Amino acid sequence: MRGKPLFVRQAERVLAARLCGRVVIATTTQDEDDIIVEICRREGLGYYRGHPQDLLDRHYQTALQFGGETVIKIPSDCPLIDPVIIDKVIGYWLGNNGYDFVSNLHPASWPDGNDVEIMSFRALEQAWLEADRPMEREHTTPYIWEHPERFRIGNVRMEGGADYSMTHRLTIDYEADYQLISAVFEELYPADPMFGVDAILALLNRRPELYAINADLAGINWYRHHLDELKTVGAAQTKQEVQDRSKIHTL
Repeated sequence: MRGKPLFVRQAERVLAARLCGRVVIATTTQDEDDIIVEICRREGLGYYRGHPQDLLDRHYQTALQFGGETVIKIPSDCPLIDPVIIDKVIGYWLGNNGYDFVSNLHPASWPDGNDVEIMSFRALEQAWLEADRPMEREHTTPYIWEHPERFRIGNVRMEGGADYSMTHRLTIDYEADYQLISAVFEELYPADPMFGVDAILALLNRRPELYAINADLAGINWYRHHLDELKTVGAAQTKQEVQDRSKIHTL
């Protein structure tokens, strides 16, 4: 993406957050990810190599190795993550003592692809020790946010009650997602390398043909693969509500 791998551009955006701590790329032990390590070394990025499927273990081992008391998880499929949103969630965590887990996902409101999850190392370790369902191991945090009776959970929403979470897709899983992200970079990066979500929304409103690139994928998420495992999703979402949402698009 403009001369650098997409994950490096994402790391630059994470590092641009004022409240950002140390950034570590948590990749896998698979041979195909040797290139990730080479790039991390070249770019001066910290990295950890862990289990290919058990991301809960990978994140736990990363935090253990790097000594983090607070762990912030930002998925690698969020290359347009807004540094301002990262700061909003971290700021909420810092300003409200007593939480075990804070995110902007339960319920979500920002465009998909701005995922920020913060947890104490203690909460992450408890999940690592006790979680046993495939969903909980693969996606790291479900064990925490599915047990609000055991963990103190907070959430940060967009201001003014706005909700773009099911209408705007800035994450990357499909070719159409990459096409949109490339187009956004080409339009906005030259003027402001750290362009934020407001600039993206304004661009897509101004250029509806760009929004249309992956509009048919809006609302697709990983939940649909784990409906039989879900108990709750957030404070206000039931399993049926998640199932209804997953029916918006079926692949």
